[in-house]
Amino acid sequence: MSQSTTVREQDRAALTGSEGVMGSAVVTTAPDIRTVLDHCIESPPAPAAGVLSDQDAVWPQRLRRTLRGRLPQWGCESLVESAELLLTELVTNALQHAGGRGFLRVRVELRGSLCRIEVNDGSPQRPKPREATPSDESGRGLLLVDAISDSWGVSEDGTTTWCTLVNEGPVMEPVAEVVHETALPLPPNASAAEVARVSARTLLTITAWPGPVDVAVDVLYVLVQNAVRHGLTKGSSGRRLEAWLRINERHELFIDVQDHTCDFPRFEQAVRGELGRGGLWGAQRLGAVLSWFPAEHGKTVRAILQPGPVDL
Repeated sequence: MSQSTTVREQDRAALTGSEGVMGSAVVTTAPDIRTVLDHCIESPPAPAAGVLSDQDAVWPQRLRRTLRGRLPQWGCESLVESAELLLTELVTNALQHAGGRGFLRVRVELRGSLCRIEVNDGSPQRPKPREATPSDESGRGLLLVDAISDSWGVSEDGTTTWCTLVNEGPVMEPVAEVVHETALPLPPNASAAEVARVSARTLLTITAWPGPVDVAVDVLYVLVQNAVRHGLTKGSSGRRLEAWLRINERHELFIDVQDHTCDFPRFEQAVRGELGRGGLWGAQRLGAVLSWFPAEHGKTVRAILQPGPVDL
């Protein structure tokens, strides 16, 4: 899968940055880079060669938790599981071989349609995959990286190991810090929209959101109704639709509705009203900023509403 994977021309620079080339491609321009995670780890002396110290052992889990919280903010929920695994393997491998030599730098960036994970351990010794025997408890890290990532490699000086994942959905700007979040489990049938309407009105009143509650309730109703009509696949019986209300520190309201289909082929037409003057077009007319992105088991449609009165 790995380094022979073909990617779009405008994203080839994201594979190499300033650290090398992939195949025969040489790129001089770099795409817009968004930093998701940038962290330095001080690596103390290891108790034995290839063994993590207690201080080092906490880092993979800590970084996974951070990554899981930040990738969805950029519309990259579909990458979370693979990115967590790749990050764990690269960081663990670097810690095991750093030998307490100083600092490791861990970076996760979005470059065009690519998510790039890189770990710099300062060591010029280039990591190499090796075949682990069935009885080995370790030694499969880079083999997993090769199998899961869309591409991976090592910088020319040997100090940085990197890998990439392709994000199929649109990359969004990150939201401000969320200060209140409520999940709304919904039944996968026609009653879901009305259940959402009642629950949302109560929750937004309790939280005293300083925005148009009636408008927010109507927008949520539209998104849930749309998910029921078009987003429930056959065999969804017993599964719930999911919705969230999130208020950030700027008092913006994020309404997210997730269903079980993975794409939204006519989203733009729906928003422009080409499929009818209702639904998403109506939600936009109420002041909602609409978007969608892939989720782990389907897709999420998002509406953002600002606090304060709405000029209808």
